[in-house]
Amino acid sequence: MTKVGGDDEGRAEERSRCKWCRRVMPTQKTGRPREFCSQACRQWHWVGKQRAAELQLNEYELIITKDELDRLHDELYVLACAVNDAERDLSAAGAKPSVRELQEIVDWLLEAARPIRDRELTPPQ
Repeated sequence: MTKVGGDDEGRAEERSRCKWCRRVMPTQKTGRPREFCSQACRQWHWVGKQRAAELQLNEYELIITKDELDRLHDELYVLACAVNDAERDLSAAGAKPSVRELQEIVDWLLEAARPIRDRELTPPQ
């Protein structure tokens, strides 16, 4: 479980995440806590455990295709460049950047971050 936000008393609210896709799941008031957000995630988790056992991998090891890793590295590089650009632009704008400058910086950061946010684990083909 990860902690997200806080309530009026300053305590962090517990939010559970899907064991497969890591999406935050809706809060439950009753029943046993859910581990997966969907039946598909439950099934892919099971398939992954079976394959890991076949390949004698422990729970901390992962196999990823070179293409997937390259795409992830490319997306992280773009995000790192956007952060560097934002820092440079903010320091160049002085103490009071304009609203337009701030909007451009935020838009660029969001554009660079969306591919990572929207990334989905692709099941083996």
